[in-house]
Amino acid sequence: MNKLTVLIVEDDMPVRNLITTTLKAHDYKYLTAPNGAAAVLEASSYNPDVVLLDLGLPDVDGVEVIKKIRSWSNMPIIVISARSEDTDKIEALDAGADDYLTKPFSVEELLARLRVTQRRLAAAKSRPMEEAVFQNGRIRVDYAAGCAYLDDEQLHLTPIEYKLLCLLSQNVGKVLTHTFITQKIWGSSWDNDIASLRVFMATLRKKLEAAPGSPQYIQTHIGVGYRMIKLE
Repeated sequence: MNKLTVLIVEDDMPVRNLITTTLKAHDYKYLTAPNGAAAVLEASSYNPDVVLLDLGLPDVDGVEVIKKIRSWSNMPIIVISARSEDTDKIEALDAGADDYLTKPFSVEELLARLRVTQRRLAAAKSRPMEEAVFQNGRIRVDYAAGCAYLDDEQLHLTPIEYKLLCLLSQNVGKVLTHTFITQKIWGSSWDNDIASLRVFMATLRKKLEAAPGSPQYIQTHIGVGYRMIKLE
């Protein structure tokens, strides 16, 4: 499997050296940027496969870097930050980050996140641009027909449940925040929308999961949102 080209956006020299040494030892190609301006320039000039982004940059907040990159590219962005509050994670994920790793972190976890990203990129390249059918374990979604199946038996979903399933399946492996989901489903993000989301997610799980208390497909990230798990 070809290795990714990784853009490391980090102003802390010891942390940057740790990451570059780790990537080099595992045969990854990499670029570095010490601040937000350099990050945007490197990303636009070299189009790396994935960005590792610190939020606490000397010239601009990392969330602004995410927004700028997202204005023209869907390249995966993994945040690596000392900010551990849910609000910081939600802000970064809402801006378009794909994953969030909190400092201090282990190099094993970082490499695992990169492997997940690489598998997701490889899967995206191997399927048609306009894939009509999504398959994940026992779940199958036929986007063109507007139907979903579990073990080839059609699921009887409400319109909201079906929209939720489609949104999760089209972002499989990615954490979707409450705000992102409610904006996509209802066009707003009031408290009552988030309360409704929890209700609809619970009913959807009952139809998808053999044991909703031990979910196989939809993972809850408490205080943040939901992720559809990609089954091997």
